[in-house]
Amino acid sequence: MNDLRKQWATGVLWALAAAGGLVLAARTGSGLFYYLGLIVFVFCVLAVFNLLRISYDRAEGREDVKQFLIPTMLVGVAVGTVVFHVVSPWWWSPIASNWGYIDTTINLTFWITGLAFVAILFFMAYCALRFAHGRGHKAAYEPESKKLEIILTVATTVGVAAMLAPGLFVWNQFVEVPEEADTVEIVGQQWQWSYRLPGEDRTLGRTNPRLIGADNPLGLDPKDPNSADDVIIDGGALYLPLGRPVEMKLRAIDVLHSFYVPEFRAKMDMVPGTVTRLWFTPTRTGEFQLLCAELCGLAHAYMRGTVVVAEEAQYSSWLKEQRTFSQLAAERSGNEDQSTNLTNLERPTE
Repeated sequence: MNDLRKQWATGVLWALAAAGGLVLAARTGSGLFYYLGLIVFVFCVLAVFNLLRISYDRAEGREDVKQFLIPTMLVGVAVGTVVFHVVSPWWWSPIASNWGYIDTTINLTFWITGLAFVAILFFMAYCALRFAHGRGHKAAYEPESKKLEIILTVATTVGVAAMLAPGLFVWNQFVEVPEEADTVEIVGQQWQWSYRLPGEDRTLGRTNPRLIGADNPLGLDPKDPNSADDVIIDGGALYLPLGRPVEMKLRAIDVLHSFYVPEFRAKMDMVPGTVTRLWFTPTRTGEFQLLCAELCGLAHAYMRGTVVVAEEAQYSSWLKEQRTFSQLAAERSGNEDQSTNLTNLERPTE
């Protein structure tokens, strides 16, 4: 028994060291101490498993020995997971939008799945302790149990419904755009982002995929009077005003893409041939990275953009510097005329 107690004490120390390495990695998040914490955690877990193997070998066939290390390890995994969730730095990262109810839904999902995960681990620890290997212990063969099946089916149904029901209300808020929201069109194509904002008429012009070309990359209809004052940002940063709701109209012109700014708690797929939508209200100024969250080809990892949330004065100043569809069309027309004149000058006179 003395050897068993020493092994049990050693296992507890290794488990505590593993938890310490996990906390260190979670608190630092990056850098030397992050990797050091992960190395300590993995090494200690392997050491505990080695103790489990030794303990099992020694206990083989001995009736008076209880397997304490296996339940301890299971409980340690449950406790370590909860600790990591609480101290992990990403969990307290600042939010740059108004999606508090999305975080609430995520919290609810964590609670339900977390409680189920911890309960299962504690149940396994109890079984490992209560029904430890020993002489005279014989497993009961029970291939079917209607009572257990009913309990598990009902419990699973209630848990899944508890996670899905809030999502219906969240989705309704996710797609119901306020009437006062500004409109921004996001266009994804391999492998860049383009943006379009309405001009003084506050209305976006029509688009047609058949009109997409080198001179009209977004496919705007030049015959639509609402298109003339549309503001075009091709490949630059997108500015959004602080504290004003904004509706994102998402359009893809080649393959599937996905609009994703992690800090906004908002992501939506972009499907060719249709327009998807989402909306949010930026609540903190700053520069945020726009990612494509859908595998869209060889250069998918490089399809990144920048979204800047700015004060009203800075946003208005930036907006005045942007060019409209009619201005871009006039510049292209002027360049073509200049190119034609240069070609005529180079031709020899007859």
